[in-house]
Amino acid sequence: MFDNKTLLITGGTGSFGNAVMKRFLNNDVKEIRIFSRDETKQDDMRKRYANDKIKFYIGDVRDMGSLNNAMHGVDYIFHAAALKQVPSCEFFPLEAVKTNVLGTENVLTSAIEHGVKKVICLSTDKAAYPINAMGISKAMMEKVFIAKSKTVQPEKTTICGTRYGNVMASRGSVIPLFIDQIKSGKPITITDPTMTRFMMSLDEAVELVAFAFDNARSGDIMVQKSPASTIGDLAKALIEIFGAKNGIKTIGTRHGEKLFETLLTKEEYIVAQDMGSFYRVPADKRSLNYDKYFTDGDKNLSGTLEYTSHNTQQLSVPEIKEKLLSLDTVQRELTDWRK
Repeated sequence: MFDNKTLLITGGTGSFGNAVMKRFLNNDVKEIRIFSRDETKQDDMRKRYANDKIKFYIGDVRDMGSLNNAMHGVDYIFHAAALKQVPSCEFFPLEAVKTNVLGTENVLTSAIEHGVKKVICLSTDKAAYPINAMGISKAMMEKVFIAKSKTVQPEKTTICGTRYGNVMASRGSVIPLFIDQIKSGKPITITDPTMTRFMMSLDEAVELVAFAFDNARSGDIMVQKSPASTIGDLAKALIEIFGAKNGIKTIGTRHGEKLFETLLTKEEYIVAQDMGSFYRVPADKRSLNYDKYFTDGDKNLSGTLEYTSHNTQQLSVPEIKEKLLSLDTVQRELTDWRK
């Protein structure tokens, strides 16, 4: 896939960036460039992997100059740089706009100017029917890359995206929080036991990006079918895995939080192409003749189905435990717990 090619990962020091890098590092890739503003995490990665194929670039997607410095000779980009925490984006919404929206515009503009062949932008289920600043900024990010894809021939630069749910055990997610509470003997705090979330591992998130790389057309959003579980069952599964006696405390739904997440809206589900384990959501390819948006309708573009964490496959507690035990993070924490 990346034989003798140069890959740039924005936000490359994050959980996803590390996973993508490890996935493709042992291939015949020419170079992997890690672009981020966190020099400490870059130094940690440099020491951990000690591989000459990895090059580190300090910069910020908000700064076009730093992007241009990293863009020369790049063949492909995985754009993962983002503000992802719901509370921080709620308190500082313009910061979310600067990184998630304007930063994406900068990445795409620089990529086109430098002749990058393909850019894959990472989005989130919170972009579908968004109710918080993080989701709204990610929804706008999707609109930006779809609009940008119309301004360049796909033979020159293909621009597409992926949308996925919460990555299990990623930094700042609920599983590490629950494990910390178990290990400290505190009650596990859940917002609503009936709340559902998609259950996707980091490896599965990388598989989605790899599938998009091979199959997405310019302007597409690619979605992977994923099972889900209730937050209550997730807490029970972790307690059973650790053989702990912690109680469960319901604290109520937090500000900006949904009862369930959506990967495909009703409007997207109508046009989505079922590709087995994945969905392709094609971009609206009408021209920039605005009149067509007022005069040309489609009687087939209305429906009631959507793809959510409520109506996907629901995992039982034993199935959740099996999925959790497949995660390296959980295995490490479990080994430490048993010492």
